[in-house]
Amino acid sequence: MQVVKFILICVEVIMLFNLLIIVHELGHYLAARWRGLVIERFGIWFGKPIWKKKINGVDFCLGCIPAGGYVALPQMAPMEAIEGKNDASRENLPPISVLDKIIVAFAGPLFSFSLALVFAIIVWGIGRPVSEKETTTVIGYVHKDSPAEKAGLHPGDKILEVDGHKVTKFNGIGDTVTWRILRSEGETIPIKTDRNGKTMEFAPVPIKEKTKVWERKALRHIGIEPAFTPMIGEVVPDSPAARAGLKPSDLILAVNGERSIHYALVSEFLQKHTNEAIVLRRQRGSDVADVAVKPEVPAAGETQPRIGVVWDDVGKMSLVYPAPFEQVRASVDSMISTLGALFSSKSDIKPQHLSGPLGILRIYYILFESDQGWRMAIWFSVLLNVNLALINLLP
Repeated sequence: MQVVKFILICVEVIMLFNLLIIVHELGHYLAARWRGLVIERFGIWFGKPIWKKKINGVDFCLGCIPAGGYVALPQMAPMEAIEGKNDASRENLPPISVLDKIIVAFAGPLFSFSLALVFAIIVWGIGRPVSEKETTTVIGYVHKDSPAEKAGLHPGDKILEVDGHKVTKFNGIGDTVTWRILRSEGETIPIKTDRNGKTMEFAPVPIKEKTKVWERKALRHIGIEPAFTPMIGEVVPDSPAARAGLKPSDLILAVNGERSIHYALVSEFLQKHTNEAIVLRRQRGSDVADVAVKPEVPAAGETQPRIGVVWDDVGKMSLVYPAPFEQVRASVDSMISTLGALFSSKSDIKPQHLSGPLGILRIYYILFESDQGWRMAIWFSVLLNVNLALINLLP
């Protein structure tokens, strides 16, 4: 079954990724037909053709390597390297106007924007899964000996501003905690928080891990994680958790009456209460109950007390229905923010941190593996289409 699942996901990834590229190239093709340009070939996929046919003077072909498509336009000299190699003698071809070149060049990005809007409308209708991490600026966990801990930040602090910029969520690009930390360029990062109704300011010194020569350079961070309700991913058979009746997808709302905002805090609580029974407030659907669990120290030389659960790193998901144009606008803002970071001489973010075609395929595969695979993949396609359009508009 795993092999079949792997094959099906690969097919889904290839088909969706190729759809994005082919629609973009279709824009160039239709514009070229409209303006009367010579079109040598419209190729879907690359490599040796497994099918080809000449229609109205255009060679249509299907390659054997499922990796996008191209349109061969011999009169579009500046685009030759991008759109496909051509065989026609340019000397015998009639010249085309600057307007024709602009229209044909712009048509691809226009079609990509249009496809992004179509996907955005679909997301608006079916919803996009989001985790609690994406909808909060509250700190859930502060790593030991991290810049954040040394600066005095605590779990439960609500971050209001980072490096002088207001933030509305934790992860992602734009007005987020992680992005503003990455984009900061000073030796310290000014952070304004709300702690129990009191506004406080901190200035942690960011750090970067050392990497090997062949590895991507690490990005600055301060050692904080977003708050979210711990959710059980797996329960170890015959463990204290199993005997207490805990099940996968159970949410742990509190430990001994204290609200849970990160599973790492639950683990730390267990370490401080070895051989003591603890009370977990769990939520299963609409049912909330207190469950007594006594941690135990496993055999095989382990010293840390455990209850026998594997935490779900994503946590509880819910559906949101963002308006189509809001999705496209957010994608444009994300692209502009990324380009700004790339062109800044003081920024840690470099081209090596971006994903190429293989990286994008890997992201699609990971998205399709999830329970909400198609919803996540279609939402990601909005961002990818906007990026494809804007990149092709650059000189």
